[in-house]
This record gives sequence, C-alpha cells and structure tokens, in this order.
Amino acid sequence: MLKEKIKLLAGKYHLEAIDTRRHLHQYPELSFQEVETGKFIAEKLLTYGISFTTGWGGHGVAGLIEGKNAHKKTIALRADFDALPITEKNDVPYKSKNQGTMHACGHDVHTASLLGAAKILNELKNEFDGTIRLIFQPGEEKLPGGASILIKEGILENPKPSSIIGQHVLPSLEAGKVGFRAGMFMASADEIYVTVHGKGGHGAMPHECVDPVLIASHIVVALQQIISRNGNPIIPSVLTFGKMNTTGGATNVIPNEVKMEGTFRTMDEAWRAKAHSLMKKMAESMAESMGGTCSFDIVKGYPFLINEEALTLRARQGAIEYLGEENVVEL
Repeated sequence: MLKEKIKLLAGKYHLEAIDTRRHLHQYPELSFQEVETGKFIAEKLLTYGISFTTGWGGHGVAGLIEGKNAHKKTIALRADFDALPITEKNDVPYKSKNQGTMHACGHDVHTASLLGAAKILNELKNEFDGTIRLIFQPGEEKLPGGASILIKEGILENPKPSSIIGQHVLPSLEAGKVGFRAGMFMASADEIYVTVHGKGGHGAMPHECVDPVLIASHIVVALQQIISRNGNPIIPSVLTFGKMNTTGGATNVIPNEVKMEGTFRTMDEAWRAKAHSLMKKMAESMAESMGGTCSFDIVKGYPFLINEEALTLRARQGAIEYLGEENVVEL
C-alpha cells in the first residue's frame, strides 16, 4: 500500500531531514535576503530530480511533481524559509553562525519537512494521480509578505491548485504529535508605526516643553481602551507595542520626538477596518490635546486564516492513519 511505502521512506530519510534542518538553522537569512537558502533549496530539488523554477518574490523556489494523470487535481504544499533578527543564545552544535539572525520561528523545520516530503512524493509519483506544487516562500516575516508577492507573480496559476496545505511548529505541542483546527485560526497581523512630536527641553522646566514621552504613554493606554471598549469582546483582538525610542533626550532632558512600533491582530475584517480608523483618530487627537502632533501609520499585513473544514478534517484523518489517534490533537 502507498501508506506503508510512505512510512518506510519517511523512516529512511528521517536523519537526512534532521541534517537539512540543522544546516538551515546554522545559516539563517532575513526576509527577502535569503540568497543562500534559496540556492540550497534549489540544489536539493535538483538532486532529487524535481523540476523547479527560482526567483519567485526574489529568492523563492517553486517545484513541480507530476504523478499519473498529471492533468487531474493539483495540490500545493507550502513552507516559508526566512529568519528573524534575533541573536541565538542556545548552546547547540548547530547554533546560528550568522550573528544577530536566528531561525526562531521554525521556518528551518518547515522547509526541511517540505524538502523531505518532496523527496518521498517524487519517488512515489507513479503511484498517485495529479500534480504536487511545491512552494518555498521567502519573506514571511516582513510585510507585505512574500505570499502576496508570489500570488501576484502567478505562482497559483498553471497549474492552479485546488488547495494549499502548510504547517507551523508549536513549541507547546509535544514532539511526535500534530494538531489541527478547522475554520478561523490565526489572526490578521498589521504593523503600527507612531511618531509623536513635541518640544524638547530641560527636565527641570517641563512647563516650557511639550513632553512627547508623556503624550506617547497616554496614547498607548488610550489605544488599549479602544480594544477593550469599542471592540466586541467575543472577537479575538490584541494590540501590542513592542518598541519605543526617543530622538534625543537624556535622564534630565525631555526629547523632541518619540517613535513607537507595534502590531494589531484580530479575526474580524469589519472590526479590523474600524479599529484602524479609531486608533488613528485617538492617537492624533490625544497628541493635539496635549500640545503635540502625531503621525500614525498602519501597514496592513495578512488577513486572518480560515482553514477549510472539509480539507482540515481530511488531513486530520490522514494524520490519524499515519501517526495514531493518540498523536493527533485539536488545537
């Protein structure tokens, strides 16, 4: 049976997949700078005898595995391969060798898994109908996101997949287990950039200044009130500011300017649009009321994820057949 052959090959190539992941982990590259990673993926596909094209979204790679009756249904398998601007502190033999860059979001695992699956599927291509489109996506971590660029470039055309299957690691999920959730799952993600302009001066004479730090602090609190008081409480929604810097300033000097960066995530498109408008209005009016000014910019990211129910249930059942029901969980 095909299932048994897949299991056999998965065991055969298990250690190779681990080696691939550890190589990728040692040489992480930031979004849209994944030159060597793209080359590595292409070299692997070449070794496997899988046809591919490069240059998608810069450094993306697209492979094609044609089974029997290739004109039948096409299914796409997708993995991302960019890393994050994080310094790795793990003490492991395969620690990142690119200082300040790390595969901290599991994209090395995603790519190694897809390469392993591609090798197995290619060896068994005469035993299934249809076509497998392999999508290795760059720039997932940086807006507007590599996916939107690849789609505009036509990666979902000729052949046009009927569905796309992807995965993501989850540290809280025990190794050897997989989880599924049908319907709404992951939130939209928008980046927020705020600049508060004031009037700097000596810290002992705040009455002669317009303190942008104080204004920025009020804005952060006020924006959280929008989420808790204007948004429907049954709609998942979170606003987080993770970065705040001043232009100038010291222990006894009020700066002229404060810059803040954050993210807004939700699972409702109508509320998403309304929240954007409310947050911008609140930030600008808050700054004006305190004597300053504010620029408020939102870079829209991915929409929220909806896992198609029938496909999710089918994938879940397949996982049960391969791994056993005890290793398949509901997320």
